[in-house]
Amino acid sequence: MTKEILFAAAAVLIAGSAYADGSHAIDQDEAVRSSPDSSKAAAFDILAAHVHHDGRQVVFHMTTRGIAGSQIPEPTGSLAGAPVLSYVWPTSLDPSAVGFEGDTGILALAATTHPDFDDTPLFDEDADGDPGNDGALWHSHWVVLAPTDGCGDGALGVRDIPEGEEPAMPATWPGFPIFIDSPGYTPLFDGPEVSVRVPFADPKTAAGARYDGVTAALRINANIHAPLLCVTDVFDIASSDLSLPGLVK
Repeated sequence: MTKEILFAAAAVLIAGSAYADGSHAIDQDEAVRSSPDSSKAAAFDILAAHVHHDGRQVVFHMTTRGIAGSQIPEPTGSLAGAPVLSYVWPTSLDPSAVGFEGDTGILALAATTHPDFDDTPLFDEDADGDPGNDGALWHSHWVVLAPTDGCGDGALGVRDIPEGEEPAMPATWPGFPIFIDSPGYTPLFDGPEVSVRVPFADPKTAAGARYDGVTAALRINANIHAPLLCVTDVFDIASSDLSLPGLVK
């Protein structure tokens, strides 16, 4: 049985705990809410997105109409044209807050899966100590999004690093020529809920930041060239207009 099937099965098994303890995004009074839409894939139909402090950590979480994390992309067998599925929290934080070059785009936290490639090399070794591919498993990234020529009219992409330039990158940058970080925070799934806990050296860093919730598909350029990673389909936006109405407290 493949990793992909095992993970999907695990997501189904935990579905019974949905809404069990009142801690989901949809249970929060100040969550960014979205009406259910049966025309959208249930696992990516957002009902609520919320970000809040919990001690020295900041919790990013999202409630969907279906079982969060239960769908993964069909692998294509190559990096060129490889699909990515994601749950994303765009924020108003400057990218420098997590180690990127400042004033370079929209800093967003994402929980992603992409069976065709691995972008978490700092954390991948199998039981024999050999490099593995955890791309099919849900994992987290910080990314910097920006309007990107070549991704389509007004479409966003993960900001490219032009050849010859060396902008500031987080210590856990995986080496891809884009503004992406692989910090190793594990997304947790609880029925319709996906959550990621992020520790900040200074918990006040995120205080007062604005946020939103997005579910989306991305794709590696078929030429594996700038733009390298484009947003190709937005399934849902919690605010409907990416206005970042949420406030981190």
